[in-house]
Amino acid sequence: MKQQLSVIVGLTRNPKKNRYIMKKIILLILLLTTLNLPAQTVEQANTAYSAKDFQQAVQLYEQAITENGESAAVYYNLGNAYYRLNKIAPAILNYERALLLDPGNKDIRFNLEIAKLKTVDKIEPVGEFFVTEGYNAVKNLYSTDQWSHIAVACFILLIICLFLFFFSRRITWKKVGFYAGLVFLVFCILANIFAYNQKKKLTNRHTAIIFSATTTIKSTPDASGTDLFILHEGTKVDITNQLGGWNEIETADGNVGWIQSNEIEVI
Repeated sequence: MKQQLSVIVGLTRNPKKNRYIMKKIILLILLLTTLNLPAQTVEQANTAYSAKDFQQAVQLYEQAITENGESAAVYYNLGNAYYRLNKIAPAILNYERALLLDPGNKDIRFNLEIAKLKTVDKIEPVGEFFVTEGYNAVKNLYSTDQWSHIAVACFILLIICLFLFFFSRRITWKKVGFYAGLVFLVFCILANIFAYNQKKKLTNRHTAIIFSATTTIKSTPDASGTDLFILHEGTKVDITNQLGGWNEIETADGNVGWIQSNEIEVI
């Protein structure tokens, strides 16, 4: 019986080797516990949110992001917690970050629009050409990873269609393989383009949220520059240039000016 137990736990009659084995087991347990910490942190944050302890939920969601990297779900919940605290700029920032990772999520988009209703600046964006608008609408249906999966699936189906076209003896199957192959080729190309554009949005972030309650946009990157217009917290802007501690920004309606870098937070 003792011999069977030794085999089960991996121990031997050598004390040094036993200590070595136990150290390995302890390290493995610590590693597994560490890997599970981010999930535990999110669960704790969800519990705090359910208990309406939104400040604690904010701290825990931010901790989870620090520990485990970006997550659309965590950013979304973090945005909700900030919204409950009536901190509109951080709420919008985190909804926007969640939307970057999961652009097709209707709940994120809906809550973002609700949060925008509480902002002071009601800026009407410049209208887009209908082709560009349609392209962006289709592109934003899925995330980078989802478009990549679609591209891979279309490529596999394309290979099957080519096999039918080249090796099938029936004319009907050859036609099916040819025309279906063309369709899957187009879808594969488009899915790759959409995945590339979504990835580009994630890596080259040039949009930001105003965090100052009220800020005056200047004509030059200098405090003595001419006052152009005023923006308020929660407004989304595009960053077009940077010089020292200043950023040149453009609003959705096309107005351009300079703002201090510490007054905005990059999405």
